[in-house]
Amino acid sequence: MIDYSKYRKSLQHLEAQFRNYRCLDTRAILLELDREGVSESVIHRFEVCYDCLWKTLKRYLGEALGIPDLPSSPKPVLRIAFENHLLGAIEPWLFYAGVGTSYDYSETKARDSLARIEDFIKDAIALYCRMTGEPWE
Repeated sequence: MIDYSKYRKSLQHLEAQFRNYRCLDTRAILLELDREGVSESVIHRFEVCYDCLWKTLKRYLGEALGIPDLPSSPKPVLRIAFENHLLGAIEPWLFYAGVGTSYDYSETKARDSLARIEDFIKDAIALYCRMTGEPWE
């Protein structure tokens, strides 16, 4: 049986912190350091969620679809998921693979990453629902 709880929890946390990030402009009392902290938290939560997602997807491909000898890295797993009609298009998913900024602290990379996270959340929710057969609440 596949355990989806880490994937679900990481996605819920990302979703909540992204809502917090989107409201930063309405909170004038926050210091710039606080704003940066929220932005960095969103990116970190994305990275955790992405990691949970592809590992859960790998288990799904192996256990639910019976695909043997799956690779141990995200991009090949995503391609196999696409070939098995679990993803609408492969391009966004391959882009998400490069969104994280753990090793690239540039402001431009962070801003570009934050601009794509809303789409990732929507796609990750759709994939969760497809794999589990459950609605997202």
